[in-house]
Amino acid sequence: MIIRAYREEDLSSMCRIWNEVVEEGIAFPQTDMLDEKEGSAFFAEQTYCGVAEEEKTGEIKGLYILHPNNTVRCGHLSNASFAVDGKMRGQHIGELLVTDCLHQAKEHGFRVLQFNAVVKTNYAARYLYAKLGFVELGTVPGGFLKKDGKYEDIVLYYHTL
Repeated sequence: MIIRAYREEDLSSMCRIWNEVVEEGIAFPQTDMLDEKEGSAFFAEQTYCGVAEEEKTGEIKGLYILHPNNTVRCGHLSNASFAVDGKMRGQHIGELLVTDCLHQAKEHGFRVLQFNAVVKTNYAARYLYAKLGFVELGTVPGGFLKKDGKYEDIVLYYHTL
C-alpha cells in the first residue's frame, strides 16, 4: 500500500469510499453524498488529500483530507478526516493515512493536527490516535447525532507537529 496525493482519476473511488462512511452515519458529520462533480470541488478545496493505493492493482482503498481547523490567528491548527473502504478496514490502512497526514500537515506549515469530533464509540480510531501520540482533550456529551437519531459523545484530540 502506498500513500500519495490524490489525482483527478481517483475521484470516483474517493467519492465511493467517502459516501460509504457518510451513509453509515456513525463517524462523519456530513449527511449529503458526493457525486463526482461535487467531490471534485470538495477535494480540490482541501489543503491536501492523500489516498491509499494498492500497489498491485492501483485501486484506491482509503483517503484523507487535510485543511485548516480555523482561520487567521488559529490558522496554524489543522484538521483532517479519514475514510477507509469498508472491505479493507482492520488492515492498518488508517494508520498509514494518519501517519502520512501528520507529515503533510507539518509540510504545509501547520503546527497542530486537531480532531474536533471523534465519536466516542469509534474505538479503532481512538486506539490508533493514542498509539500515534495524540493527546485526548476531553469529551463533549451528545456532540454527534448518529444516523439512527441517537446522540453520541465525541472526544477531542490533538497532536503537536
